Amino acid sequence: MCSTCGCNTTDHEHPHPDDHHHSHEKKIVQVEKDVLYENNLLAQRNRGYFDARNILALNLVSSPGSGKTTLLERTLTDLKNEFFFYVIEGDQQTSRDADRIHATGTKVAQINTGKGCHLDAHMILHALQGMKPAENSILFIENVGNLVCPAMFDLGEKERVVIISVTEGDDKPLKYPDMFHTSTLCIINKIDLLPYVSFSLEKAKEYARQVNPELVFIELSCTTGEGMAQWYQWLKEKVFVPATV
Repeated sequence: MCSTCGCNTTDHEHPHPDDHHHSHEKKIVQVEKDVLYENNLLAQRNRGYFDARNILALNLVSSPGSGKTTLLERTLTDLKNEFFFYVIEGDQQTSRDADRIHATGTKVAQINTGKGCHLDAHMILHALQGMKPAENSILFIENVGNLVCPAMFDLGEKERVVIISVTEGDDKPLKYPDMFHTSTLCIINKIDLLPYVSFSLEKAKEYARQVNPELVFIELSCTTGEGMAQWYQWLKEKVFVPATV
């Protein structure tokens, strides 16, 4: 159960001995609206902070094992001489991923959510207060591995990047439409394994476009480096370079 959004709670009806039925729908919807209202206010505050300091904030979302952290490690290493990078790491427990990011020489803040299944805007605000990222930098937010709850919570990011791997089903976009609907870029990772798994790039893209016709795709392998140049080019195009006098 998520201690923040109560994501294991579902609308349902159930019988009673007196054959009376009732629905909890109104109460659940009201709680969800209240949670998201507060979160969205803080997300706007975060977004204003990012805009004022020209920070490109990217929310990386995926299911566990897609290769988010490996993608980050390689990106931070390859582009360390071109940009100032910062990373906020979200995990339910441990600092294992944050330790991997720290080893690249990047400043990283760890957020352990405990029973929570996602990051929220307040967590990001608190991390930013301690991190104080420099102007004209890139902030990666590695969300908790989950394709459900993180879709609901705006963190104030500029772009939401959903990462899937070919070791997962190519029908992920149909099973988790909200995540793909709210993302701007879909990275399909581990393409070096395509000869060994049953995964159709064409079907995955077709399914994703059914829920988000504007979604952009990048196919890559963090292991071999194939496609990484396209990812780096996408990043560079998103960075706003202030004019110099």
